[in-house]
Amino acid sequence: MPILILLIILLCFPALEIYTLFQLADVIGWWLAVWLIGSAVLGFLLIREEKFAFFGRLVVGIQSGQHPFAAIFDSGKTLVAGVLLIFPGVISDVIALILLIIPSRRPKIPVSSAQENDVIEGTYRREE
Repeated sequence: MPILILLIILLCFPALEIYTLFQLADVIGWWLAVWLIGSAVLGFLLIREEKFAFFGRLVVGIQSGQHPFAAIFDSGKTLVAGVLLIFPGVISDVIALILLIIPSRRPKIPVSSAQENDVIEGTYRREE
């Protein structure tokens, strides 16, 4: 039964996108074409930049003691948003913008005791 519901949703989504596009084209006009082209270009740029940022985000997350899943989740969320922006339709663009607005979990850098007290204990020897 859940597979049937998923199949119905997947089949109705493109039809809903086409219906929404026709309704907005009547209201907005040719600006809708500008929006669709701009969102496709933005989605392509988003995917291209995320390809380079993923490894940096993964390394910083591991160095700061975070689980690598956080970096994979953030990059996956951005890649899905980029694909949805490339897919022509207003509903998919709204879903992509919602995915981009959701705050990502940034690694928290632990504060060391030296930064808290500004005092470093130890011995020293002055050499002249």
